[in-house]
Amino acid sequence: MDFRLLIRHRLRELGTEQRDLAAAAQVTESYISQLLTGKKAPPVPGRTDIYERMETFLRLPAGKLATLADLQRANALKRKLADPPTPLFREVRELILRKCERDKEQHLSATFEKEPFGALERLVTQKLLDVVKRVTKEGLNDETWLHLVARLTDRSYEQMRVIVLEFLETDVFNVSAENCVTFLDPLIESWDIDLATFGMKIVLNRRLAPGHPKRFEFVEREPAAQVDEEPGLQAFLQDPFLRGDATAEEIEFLRKLKFTRKRPTSLYYYRELQSLRDPLHFRGASTAEQMA
Repeated sequence: MDFRLLIRHRLRELGTEQRDLAAAAQVTESYISQLLTGKKAPPVPGRTDIYERMETFLRLPAGKLATLADLQRANALKRKLADPPTPLFREVRELILRKCERDKEQHLSATFEKEPFGALERLVTQKLLDVVKRVTKEGLNDETWLHLVARLTDRSYEQMRVIVLEFLETDVFNVSAENCVTFLDPLIESWDIDLATFGMKIVLNRRLAPGHPKRFEFVEREPAAQVDEEPGLQAFLQDPFLRGDATAEEIEFLRKLKFTRKRPTSLYYYRELQSLRDPLHFRGASTAEQMA
């Protein structure tokens, strides 16, 4: 049965309305209406919780709607592949160039103009989209984050959920000016690209997307030289009493310790682990650092 027909059929069987389904899925009634009329494509199942919410409300087997949605999306993709790609909206290009490092803006602008929607413009746009989509996908399950973004863009929580769902469906060929205003502009602080290696650095707005800058590289590198593991570390890892509940992160820290002459024993690694866990060995962040 068709995705839309099944939902309509279950709504009739249960004697309920689209607005009730929208409330259960935590989206707007308008979004449900557009899904059922085909004006909106069903979102990718792996990116959203909407199908689980709808299946629970409609009393359908788990995964039923997601399977039908995948089938509908596959058929739509076959039709779409026959159409040639179109250039980006000028507003999208202007925003992307405005966010890049000042010393490269003029050169990149000339390159983009010379080859509209060429390989370099698609590469940059795709990476920016990938990073912002990753943030918004994580935010979809974070009510606090969604409320914050909704407040910053003067929208309701339900409207914001719908906008995020639609943005996650956007690809480099269909990114819109609205996508830029709502997501790329507030989330991306700046970006830079090394035109020799095509390595990219993307800095995000720390208020909306805390974490380190994202880096992407497209250059061939020699594999890292394998470092022989210290015999003392091997003995430490093989001894349950010494190793205890050491985490993977702690073990990786111990593995990176370097020695030139003396060889450490397993007891050394045990004591190093205890030192690593002792809060007296580390100072807390100052008030100024916390505020920053």
